[in-house]
Amino acid sequence: MVDRVDIQGVLEQMRSIRSQVTPPSDQDASNSAFAKTIEQMRKQINNSSQSNQLQQQVEAIGGEFSGSVTAPTPTGSVPSFGDMFKSAVDTVNSNQKTANEMSSRYEQGDPGVDLPEVMIALQKSSVSFQAMTQVRNKMIEAYKEIINMPL
Repeated sequence: MVDRVDIQGVLEQMRSIRSQVTPPSDQDASNSAFAKTIEQMRKQINNSSQSNQLQQQVEAIGGEFSGSVTAPTPTGSVPSFGDMFKSAVDTVNSNQKTANEMSSRYEQGDPGVDLPEVMIALQKSSVSFQAMTQVRNKMIEAYKEIINMPL
């Protein structure tokens, strides 16, 4: 009994989210631009190497999608998903640079750098990169799911 109530609640939430995300029908011009952008993204994903995919997706999310589809936003300043993802990529990049710098300083014999600090920085860099890769994989799965939805 409890499981059915929970499932019904989840289904209701999913339906309400779907109705909020569905773009209005009077924006045919923006919908066609959105469809073209989606098609470009699909071609980029199919034709590019895996190392370039992440950078292209960040640019597409931050640049092309910033004005084509607008979702209702609550009052106050809310950063866009593209900005948040770019910030996460920048953080991972800075973690990797810091770890490499600390590793180099330790290898050169800098007395201010301890081995445990270097190992922690390297592990932090590795974990943040793996997490970013998983987020990218989930984004690609969601993109493919949206593309395969019937209109």
